[in-house]
Amino acid sequence: MLADSIAEGLRAEALAVDIAYDGEAALERLAIHDYDVLILDRDLPLVHGDDVCRQLVSGGGLVRILMLTAAGDVRARVAGLSLGADDYLPKPFAFEELLARVHALGRRVRPADPPMLERLGIRLDRAHRQVFRDGRYIPLARKEFGVLAELLRAQGAVVSAETLLEKVWDENIDPFTNTVRTTMMKLRRKLGEPPVIETVPGVGYRIP
Repeated sequence: MLADSIAEGLRAEALAVDIAYDGEAALERLAIHDYDVLILDRDLPLVHGDDVCRQLVSGGGLVRILMLTAAGDVRARVAGLSLGADDYLPKPFAFEELLARVHALGRRVRPADPPMLERLGIRLDRAHRQVFRDGRYIPLARKEFGVLAELLRAQGAVVSAETLLEKVWDENIDPFTNTVRTTMMKLRRKLGEPPVIETVPGVGYRIP
């Protein structure tokens, strides 16, 4: 399905993605989770994509909406944007364009990250998905890269395990899992000595 292929591509870019296959399921997830961007197919079953969009806009949510539709003429685009969607992409589309639009919408939700995130000798290159420590290249798995990016974005503040699960993983992850701790152990080992990630007991993690 299109949703699965899009999710696979976004996850390969270290983005946390949840999938809903109908409008009713989408509204249920949106009521529970605070998403940055919603990729909304206009032709959804159970609850039409237009109605999903209307409910989100009327509810005053902060999620940015990228609407997808098979209809690509001007009238269709105007109709979609008039519902309150932030952007509009007709099918078929290139994944690279979808990704660029998702990143652009995400920057409206929170301040844009600089191309390089740096702290304590660690440099994270978001565009090329590369990490260096004191000039030494450090190969990281996708989740390790995502966790490190969230810690660097925090600029010394503590990031909870719950926040990391929400930002780096998807809704299918068990909230009681040791995944964050295991990923943190691997990340610390790869970053080497001296250690730069602190554990704040009962609160979370930080790079001071």
